[in-house]
Amino acid sequence: MTTTSLRAVTHRLTTTPVQDLPPIASFLATSIGDCAELLATPQGSSKNAKSESENAAQIHKLKTRLTSLLQDWSFEGRWTAVVLVKAAVEAGQWEILRGCEPLVRGMISILGKPDPISTKKMSIITLTRIFHLTYQYQTLVREITTPSLPGFITATLNLVSVKPSSEPVRKLRPSTPLMETVLHALVSLIARHPTIFRPFSAQIHSVVLAILGASPMFFPESVVGLAQQLFIALHNCAPKNTMADQWREAIKLTISSAHRTADRVFRAVVEQWESVDASLRHTGKPQSYDQEVGDHGPDPMGLAGWRGLHSGAERLVVLLRLLSGFLSTPTASTVPIPLGYILDLTSRLTSVTVPTEAADAAKASVQLNLQIGREERDALWSELSRIHAACVDIFTKAVDSLGTALIPVAQTMLEQTLWVFCAEKFSRELRTVIYGLIRRLLLLIGPSMSKQGVSNLTRLLRTCCSDILCPAGEPRPSASESKGKSKTNQASVNADSFLNGGSEKGQNQARTSSSFPDLFDAASALLPAVLNFVPTENLPVSIRSEIDRTVILTADKNGMLASVLNPMPVVKGRAAAPSIMPFLARNYPDEMEVESLIRPRMPLLMNVGGYIDQVEEGEEDEEDEVESSVPTHGAVSIDTELPKYSDPSSQHPATKTDNEPSQAPSKRNYTEEPGNPFHITSATVPDSRAETEIQTKKVRLDDDNLASSTATQQSQSGSDKLSTISVSLPSAPAAAPQSSNTIPSNPLLPQSSLSWSGASGIAKSEAEGAAPRSRSPIPQFQGEEGSDDELPTLNVDPDTEDDEEDDVNMEG
Repeated sequence: MTTTSLRAVTHRLTTTPVQDLPPIASFLATSIGDCAELLATPQGSSKNAKSESENAAQIHKLKTRLTSLLQDWSFEGRWTAVVLVKAAVEAGQWEILRGCEPLVRGMISILGKPDPISTKKMSIITLTRIFHLTYQYQTLVREITTPSLPGFITATLNLVSVKPSSEPVRKLRPSTPLMETVLHALVSLIARHPTIFRPFSAQIHSVVLAILGASPMFFPESVVGLAQQLFIALHNCAPKNTMADQWREAIKLTISSAHRTADRVFRAVVEQWESVDASLRHTGKPQSYDQEVGDHGPDPMGLAGWRGLHSGAERLVVLLRLLSGFLSTPTASTVPIPLGYILDLTSRLTSVTVPTEAADAAKASVQLNLQIGREERDALWSELSRIHAACVDIFTKAVDSLGTALIPVAQTMLEQTLWVFCAEKFSRELRTVIYGLIRRLLLLIGPSMSKQGVSNLTRLLRTCCSDILCPAGEPRPSASESKGKSKTNQASVNADSFLNGGSEKGQNQARTSSSFPDLFDAASALLPAVLNFVPTENLPVSIRSEIDRTVILTADKNGMLASVLNPMPVVKGRAAAPSIMPFLARNYPDEMEVESLIRPRMPLLMNVGGYIDQVEEGEEDEEDEVESSVPTHGAVSIDTELPKYSDPSSQHPATKTDNEPSQAPSKRNYTEEPGNPFHITSATVPDSRAETEIQTKKVRLDDDNLASSTATQQSQSGSDKLSTISVSLPSAPAAAPQSSNTIPSNPLLPQSSLSWSGASGIAKSEAEGAAPRSRSPIPQFQGEEGSDDELPTLNVDPDTEDDEEDDVNMEG
């Protein structure tokens, strides 16, 4: 089927008039993409020679037609050829790339022809794609990329700039519609082919500086961002072993240019900041205050001059964003980051904030320069929020790039951010970036914050809750403020507000912060981070209550989960805070996280089976020896040495086998045998007293209802003396009431603390017609020396008659 499709494409390209090709170009490109398997098949891999020759003929016919269309005299033919070449190289990969050198030369020639902008743009995109596809094949790089890329760089630079013959720099063209496309192609290729770009680095540098130093709003923000990336990527073109030095030098030049711009922009205030760098300290440079603020000469980076406070603020923002790019751009080798110089710059910029009292600015925290008029000061206050938002963006990029390596200076970043927030929280853009930075900083230093450090976040957290609940830009007045206003300014109350109070309230509730999604998302992401990473005991109760209220009203799943998983600690003298689990369960009943919190299904894990298997391995070896040591007369006297440490091999051979399933011990499993009672004393008891002894309940350790009783008197732990245990076997089963005292088998008790010493014998009954007794083990529990797992001595006397009757009824 692919052969048929390829044949149809070539037939259509050949028979259709060139002027009619653009309308069907998209269909032809899709059809070529469907033939990817055929175009990418190497020659000679097919077993059918006839079909292979036919396919090769069709592919050759397609390449020939595309080459002829690239050289066609009409715009329609060249545009169609560029579109189809891109589809063919992406579908055929190496098989098409190895023969596309004529196609590359044809598209580079189009960049120098007076073709439409769309054709040139598609040519740049197609050539960039070809150079990327050949990067993984060194042979194709030598044959296609290395000889063709210099011509491509020159052609693209000529589209956006003009190079005088006598100067090594370039000047921008007045009209540059292809600027964004050209910059994007150069940014994507310079990191992979730095050696080829090295001869053009000076020309590219001049073009980039012209874009960064242009007047505000001359280029779109996307173009300025690409120019910043290209300026940072130029360090790849440095000679060998000088890449890191050029990187560091570029950052230092950017910081110096930012300080020089700040000297002019902040001339309306008297700065109290002093740099840690002696070369940047203020030496009282004279300035002409009777002229408009500006910079006439090129700055340390080489940027052109500017005039006007707005232009100066725009230049400062561009330089700060360039620093953010330095921190977020990946590099091919290790580079130094002068973080101290960057924090020194941000400390200067964040120390100048908008005065809190606009009516009396002279008494504000910022000292004003009286030689500057009020108009320039007001213009500076309006630009500060943008400048500070760029500073916070530098902090954010540094945290994302350096991670935990930034912990030593994280507190400094937090303090500078809080300075700005307290004075300029009216800016939505600033609040958005601050919320994002605080969330990242809490992941690093949140668990180690003190109570005073958490209290410094109180105002920010309240504003964050207000941004989530109330419309942005309309802070919610507190109850005290409303009450005070109603008392002191009753004459200015709007009477209509009492008439439409209900509808106004409904409208305010209907309008949420969704009008500003970035601000709402940043504020919503901050609250779960506060609950998860800030010590709960250091969070004020009022703030915690407001956060819980906010996440409940907004039905924030992450926030409610964080609140449930981090409950408020119980403080002496204060009632425990209620959990918001019901709200979480009501809003998200089908979520797996909520289900696991409400109804956990984690089974009880007991790692006791492994040791039991080890115990049973040695029991079979000792079974014969233990049975042969048991006498068979009426009064059995067993001499047993009490070891210091329990020996698993001394277990009674009648324990549970490997094939038997383990069963949790319970009272119902401890079934009794009607006979086999015994009485334990400290000396040998005559047989005549066997009829009056008390029968006790025995412990069942397995599913075969093996009877065992532990009524022996344990010796002191660690004693090496011999003890005599006398066991009296009665001649007939007694009908004495059974005791309710049992030894429960604890599955979590370490098996190494139980030591079985003794043996069991078969006593023949002295009474007539008495049935032979069943074998009954006599366990003696002994704990390890110094162990806390020793079992207490069993009290064999029955507690009450009611308990005995209940036990008999349950077992019988």
